[in-house]
Amino acid sequence: MPRSRAEGILSRRGPGRFLTLGFLVGMLLPTAVVGQSSLPHADAGGEMVLALTGDAIITRKLSVFDEPEFLALRDLIQGASAAFVNLEILLHNFEEDVIPASASGGTYMQADPAIAKELVWMGFDMVSTANNHTGDYGVGGLRHTLRAVEAAGLMHAGAGENLAEARAPGYLETPDGRVALISAASTFPDGSRAGHQRKDVRGRPGLSPLRYDRTYEITEAQMEALRDFREGMGRPRGAGDRVSMFGEVFTVGNEYRSLTTVNEGDLAEIVQAVEEAKRQANFVIFSSHSHESGRTNNYPADFIVEVAHAVIDAGADIFLAHGPHVLRGVEIYKGKPIFYSLGDFLFQNETVPRQPADNYERYALGPEAVAPDFFDARQRTGGFPSRPQVWEAFVAMVRFQDGELSGVELHPITLGHGLDRPQRGRPLLATGDLAKKIIDETREYSQPWGTEIAFENGIGVVRIR
Repeated sequence: MPRSRAEGILSRRGPGRFLTLGFLVGMLLPTAVVGQSSLPHADAGGEMVLALTGDAIITRKLSVFDEPEFLALRDLIQGASAAFVNLEILLHNFEEDVIPASASGGTYMQADPAIAKELVWMGFDMVSTANNHTGDYGVGGLRHTLRAVEAAGLMHAGAGENLAEARAPGYLETPDGRVALISAASTFPDGSRAGHQRKDVRGRPGLSPLRYDRTYEITEAQMEALRDFREGMGRPRGAGDRVSMFGEVFTVGNEYRSLTTVNEGDLAEIVQAVEEAKRQANFVIFSSHSHESGRTNNYPADFIVEVAHAVIDAGADIFLAHGPHVLRGVEIYKGKPIFYSLGDFLFQNETVPRQPADNYERYALGPEAVAPDFFDARQRTGGFPSRPQVWEAFVAMVRFQDGELSGVELHPITLGHGLDRPQRGRPLLATGDLAKKIIDETREYSQPWGTEIAFENGIGVVRIR
C-alpha cells in the first residue's frame, strides 16, 4: 500500500543496505554513540493522509466488482495513511449465544464474519463499533463481531466488555504516525449501553454512550393546548412555564425549538479518554454515531456541536459523525475539521438474510414470512429507498503536514439511488452533475459555521483559514 513517507523508507530496506549503513555508522560516529540510531525516526514526520467515511452496512462481497469508478474509489482509500468507517453491521452466524434483543436499532443486523475482510480489501484499517445496532443480538452478537473485526486485523473502538473498555482508545500504527480512535454513540436502545465495572460486580458489555437531555420550547398557545390535553387525560393541568408529558419536558418560548444539552458525566469521561489518547498518539479521531438533528435532518442537534468543540479543545484532531443516513455540514474549528455527518458508505440493509419475529410482527406478517417480505412491507411505507440523499455521500480525505491541517477534500460517492435492491447500496465515485449536487448541498449545510467549499475538478475543496 503506498504511503507518503513509506516509499522512501522501503526503498532503503534490504540486507545489503543495512550492512553498509551499519558499517558506516561504526566507522564514522564516535564510540559513545555506536549502537544508537543515527537517523531520525521516519514516522510522524511529513504528511499524514486520513480517509474518512460514514456508515458501513455491509452484507455482501466487494472484491468481485471492477467498475472503473469503484476501483478508483478503492485506490483513493488504499492510498491514505489510514482509513476509517463506522461498522454498522453485526458479524455472526446465529451461534447459540446470539439472541435477538427485545429492542433493536431498526433492522436487526447480521452478516457473515468473513465480510470484515472485504473492508480490509477496500483499504480500511479502523472501525467504530458504537451505534444503534451494537446490541441488536445482545452480548453474544457483540462478542462475535469484535472477534471477527480483530481476526481481520481491523483496529476498533466504541464497545467492549465494560464501560472502561468501550470508552478506551484504539491505536493504529502507520508509517506516518500513530493514530488513536475513540468512539461513542448518542443514538441507541438503552440496553446497549456499557456499564462500569466494580470490585464486587462485573461491568455490563456494550457501547460507549453519549447521552443528552432534551427540552422542547413551544409557544404560549401550544403550551395551553398541551395543558388542555393533560387535563383531558385526567392529569393535573399544570401551571407555570414548564410542563412534563410523555417523558419529555416543554417550556414556553417565542417559537418551537428543540434544545439539547450533553450529559456532563459522559462528556467528562470522553474528554478524559481524548486527553489520554493525545498523550499516546500523534493523531486523535473522535467518532460519534448520532441521528439527532437540529432544524432539519441535515443539521446536527445542539449537543453534537457542543461535544465536537469539547473533544477538539481536549486535543482531538478530527471529530466525525455518522448515523442520520444523510450528509451534514463541515466546520473548521481551531484549525481542526469537524464532519457533522459523513452519510453512508455502504447501505446494504435490505439484503440482511434473516429477521427475528419482532420485526415481522410490526408489519402484521405471519410465521410463513421471510426477510424479503419484511423489506417489501417496509418499503411500501416509503423510507430510505425513496430518498435520494440517503444514497449520496462523500469520502473525506484529510491531510496533515508536520502535524498541522493542510487540506480537506470531499470526494462525492453514489450508492445507486433508484437501482433494484440487489444493486443499490455499494459506493462508486460520483461524477458530473451528481458530484456537483453533493458538494453544493454540503456547502449549504456548512453555512452556519462559515465554511467555504469550492467545487474543483469534480471534488469539494474546503478552504482552511
